[in-house]
Amino acid sequence: MAENINELKAQAQNRIASLGDGKIDIASFAEDPILVKYQEALNNLRKDGVNKVTELKQAIVVAKKNKMLEDSERTSLIAEYNAQILKANEVAANNAEPDKALTKDALDYANTLALKYIAQVEKTEDEKINSLKKEYEEKVLKIKAEGQKRIASASEKIDRQTAAYELKSALFDAKNRMQSEIDRCKDAKKQAFVDHVQENRAIRNGRTNFVENVQMNFKNYVNNFKATKFFLDNGLYIAILLFFIICIIIAPISGAGNLLTLPNIFTILEQSSTRMFYALGVAGLILIAGTDLSVGRMVALGSVITGLILHPGDNIVKFFGMGPWNFTSMPMGCRLAMALFLSIFMCVVFCIFAGFFTAKLKIHPFISTLATQLIIYGLLFFGTTGTPVGSIDSGIKDAIGGRWLLGYLGDGTAITFPKLIIPAAIAIAVAWFIWNKTTFGKNMYAVGGNAEAAAVSGISVFWVTMGIFIMAGIFYGCGAFLEAFRANASAGTGQGYEMDAIAACVVGGISFNGGIGKIGGAAIGVIIFTGLTYCLTFLHIDTNLQFVFKGFIIIAAVALDSVKYLKRK
Repeated sequence: MAENINELKAQAQNRIASLGDGKIDIASFAEDPILVKYQEALNNLRKDGVNKVTELKQAIVVAKKNKMLEDSERTSLIAEYNAQILKANEVAANNAEPDKALTKDALDYANTLALKYIAQVEKTEDEKINSLKKEYEEKVLKIKAEGQKRIASASEKIDRQTAAYELKSALFDAKNRMQSEIDRCKDAKKQAFVDHVQENRAIRNGRTNFVENVQMNFKNYVNNFKATKFFLDNGLYIAILLFFIICIIIAPISGAGNLLTLPNIFTILEQSSTRMFYALGVAGLILIAGTDLSVGRMVALGSVITGLILHPGDNIVKFFGMGPWNFTSMPMGCRLAMALFLSIFMCVVFCIFAGFFTAKLKIHPFISTLATQLIIYGLLFFGTTGTPVGSIDSGIKDAIGGRWLLGYLGDGTAITFPKLIIPAAIAIAVAWFIWNKTTFGKNMYAVGGNAEAAAVSGISVFWVTMGIFIMAGIFYGCGAFLEAFRANASAGTGQGYEMDAIAACVVGGISFNGGIGKIGGAAIGVIIFTGLTYCLTFLHIDTNLQFVFKGFIIIAAVALDSVKYLKRK
């Protein structure tokens, strides 16, 4: 075996030396004769060892699932497979060192050959691209000359319009044909690298390599990059980034102070924390081409309930004439659990109410949630007469909604970490898992993309829609519970929060057309929107003017989404 490996290594060195700067005479990378020999040698080393182990383990899985086998047959067969695995492991252990050495030699040869092969392919395809561009320029001149001649010779207006239209169509077709050929050349260059990576993976027996994966992703991005698509997808974010940069520059000049400081960043994240729950809830409804106008009232509902339960002493609010309330006799843990449960429960109840009319009667969420908003609004103001419930117990408020002291800056400014960031981060993780790792999440995308197609494929559109409303209610309830730790709750708490939540989702890339969006986009949208408000306030911009900025951002986000949707159609 060692002699064969040394001979193969010598052949590889001779082939690399013989190639020099000459042309590589192979149709594809995997057809190189030395690579074929390396692969055959590696397969011979592995077939009775590591590859045999893999085959036997797969056979055991099949045997366990095979309902045609009797229990005794299955047990006997699995025992036989396990015995063969022990023998295959011994072979694998004996061949481990030769396998490792041969793999290293094969990779060294493959990488050296790939440099020459990829360079050759890129040179050939670049020459084709230059030739195609030259041919296109010549063809454009010819088409324009013929077209202008036809237009000039036309005596009637309709004939001139027809000739102009045909000229435009001919130019468009010529450009499309040229671009298609150039794309084929780019694909050929990319495929050369893909072939190299796939061969390396085969040499490593299927194991990937981080550097190769990064290179592959980069080449895919470069190959598919189009400036118009890039700016269409990211134009809004670039504009917002420029806005933040301008604010950071202007702030010290205007005397407002340094905007880009750790305390300011933590404050933005703290203000984003509770609003994150509302955006995560409404994001599911936007994903199915809906919306939710009741978010702000849900916030008020949960906050009032939490404030009543956690208020120290007698409440000044009489809820529907009942009271005054005093829950201080209960242990704080029970009060917290009851406040959180009731906040979530009531929000879920009203979300189910709105969701039923949407899922069953096909009423648009705009209407069903608008009705829910009005109902909650009326009940809260009637029940509390608009009186704030007061602050909650200071001890528990600091324990959950306070801050941890991290240290001090050079000028003595304290750096504190907001505790509310932690539940917001947990909520993002939970929402991401639901959206990306569960059947329900996949069904959400299916219903949002095409509800009729989803129904035909066996998905219950009714229960998926109801599930989205229920999930939204849970997020609203959790956010409303935490909102009471930030401010005194009243029937007016959360006014306008639905607009901020919806806008954050749209800015984060969740399409109103349905079926498109990521939970990470909604989270980023919340931070962007909260940061925008904070920057404007920091610069002492009038609150009324802040609505103007928000309005422009919302219309820009929706306009860009609409353009992308029309292009997809």
